[in-house]
Amino acid sequence: MQRASFLSRMNIALAKRVVETALMCANQPLSVSALRNLFDGQVGADTVRALLEQIRADCAERGVELRAVAGGWRLQSREDMHPYLQRLYPEKPPRYSRAVLETLAIIAHRQPVTRGDIEDIRGVAVNAQILRQLEDRGWIEVIGHREGPGRPQLYATTRQFLDDLGLASIAELPALQEAVAADAQQIALPIDPAPEPEPLPQAVASQAPQAD
Repeated sequence: MQRASFLSRMNIALAKRVVETALMCANQPLSVSALRNLFDGQVGADTVRALLEQIRADCAERGVELRAVAGGWRLQSREDMHPYLQRLYPEKPPRYSRAVLETLAIIAHRQPVTRGDIEDIRGVAVNAQILRQLEDRGWIEVIGHREGPGRPQLYATTRQFLDDLGLASIAELPALQEAVAADAQQIALPIDPAPEPEPLPQAVASQAPQAD
């Protein structure tokens, strides 16, 4: 009754704007539970999910999309917008070596694994710096120790790893053989390269302001 009374005072359109604004301003994915806090918990989880689906539908023809990832929901640019956005931010993201990508792929698909497991699969020794680099990036973490001589650490991927790849679960990862064959120029696991941006129509291009 209290929730119904609350919704009667706040119409659905306003509630949707509140949720959309929160998603737009957040620097990380927001869970349904977190979004309910916008309304002091007086809006149920099912109602919040319904609002999210409406927002997702509203974004169908926009350059942004609402995506469910491991950490919750977030608004993000669509892949076909990336070539244009890169012109605003020409700084290149960090690139990782093939050894780093292979190690990450093995952990993602075989987790939990020890350093020895990774070395057995790759057939070469794993530099401790590689694991430290992935830990510093927030993509892997130690979740325990395997019983046995030396009690080696067990590594697994993190929720941050899934969020950064825009995935909701490990099940959405590509096959292991594809991941291990990742190009060393990629940032993380292999993804289809973004298409080149289409040229602006001549009439629009001729009216574009010149750079200072």
